[in-house]
Amino acid sequence: MKEACGVVGIVATGRDVSYLCYDALYALQHRGQESAGMATFADEMITVVKDNGLVSHVFSDTALRALGGSMVIGHTRYSTSGSANWTAAQPVYRSAGRSGFALAHNGNLTNTPALAEAAGISVSSMLSDSDLVAELLGHEVEAGASLSEALGRVLGRAEGAFSMVVLEAGAVHAVRDPHGFRPLCLGRLGTEDAPEGWVIASESPALDVVGAAFVREIEPGEMISVTFEGVTSTRLLAPAPGAERLCVFEFVYFARPDAYLLGHQVHTARRRMGEALAVQSPVAADLVMGVPDSGVPAAEGYAKASGIPFGYGLVKNRYIGRTFIAPTPNQRAAGVRRKLNPLRENIAGQRLVVVDDSIVRGTTTRALVGMLRDAGAAEVHLRISSPPFAWPCYYGIDTPNRDELLAATHSPEQMREYIGCDSLDFITLANLRGAIGLGEECCDACLTGNYPAPTPVALGGAGRW
Repeated sequence: MKEACGVVGIVATGRDVSYLCYDALYALQHRGQESAGMATFADEMITVVKDNGLVSHVFSDTALRALGGSMVIGHTRYSTSGSANWTAAQPVYRSAGRSGFALAHNGNLTNTPALAEAAGISVSSMLSDSDLVAELLGHEVEAGASLSEALGRVLGRAEGAFSMVVLEAGAVHAVRDPHGFRPLCLGRLGTEDAPEGWVIASESPALDVVGAAFVREIEPGEMISVTFEGVTSTRLLAPAPGAERLCVFEFVYFARPDAYLLGHQVHTARRRMGEALAVQSPVAADLVMGVPDSGVPAAEGYAKASGIPFGYGLVKNRYIGRTFIAPTPNQRAAGVRRKLNPLRENIAGQRLVVVDDSIVRGTTTRALVGMLRDAGAAEVHLRISSPPFAWPCYYGIDTPNRDELLAATHSPEQMREYIGCDSLDFITLANLRGAIGLGEECCDACLTGNYPAPTPVALGGAGRW
């Protein structure tokens, strides 16, 4: 499973916006560790700097000082569509218009081939769905449309997930898809009476780190345009019928614990998931431990509700990326050993409740349980703070093949046997929703097979296709 990307947009007169963008992208590094990039506007010119690697590797102080101007967009990436090489790093640039434009995209389009075919473009010539959107926008601008008009025309034909920032001469635009699959929020630099600039970001911690006050989340189908004169809002796309459909895994796994989504703090929601699991799936044990990092708040909640002591059984190497990016089972298992190391004195002879956020392929979980057994654990009881992940996501999580998902091909008991734990249980969907404090406001297609928007493949009658 690969996760969604992170995007940033900043307009601030008299500020070193490239440094602000650097800090904001650093706060969003968990959303993408494959590549990073920025685009700035100054002296009637857009400059793009991007490369493979972490934010701190891509941008030196020299590079940041060279990125002048008072407008910037930024991106940190995992590839969910197209190539993973340097040329597919974002922002994407096109020369159409006064100074051209640059685009950074979080999400995944589900009708990329149809969009390309309608425009007479070869899909194979595009590096990603983001590259295709930039190409289509360029065609519209060259035909005489403003960039705002082009965004409405192109994205009005797009299906799937997109939270997007676009930089042109004198403006930064931010657009969210009609379902609101991926998060996007607006912040203010300075005071309400005397704003000094505006910040757009995938998650609220990116606002905090640059000293911006959270204003609100951008609505599904809304376009926010920021110029030196201020902020305007346009209903660019009609919102989809029903409630907003923010990805439920933003709460379970993707977002930082200090982020606020739909008015709810992620850490609090994760802790409540653990509390609900303790009531739903009690077990006699000596220690509750979480799998770092997203499993720890849920473990704290389980310990509090169960009365079993909370403790640490694993030490995480902070310099290793998330293990689901490894392409083969053996590499993922090796990634677990590089990333996590057991605290043997806390584990040996103990009956453990191990709380984790999800089981996708099961390879890393199986390796983790084996590691705990080798460290002397007497029993290992797995509690998972999401229901079984049994359906592929097409809206920004890279899980395209259902036969790769353990829960799609195994019963819970078969999963327990494969993983090698003494017991296994998943939080129910009702308890998950209750822990978050929401009803139908989240997309849970990966858990239920009920897709709120078209998918690119037939799914045997599940969902809309």
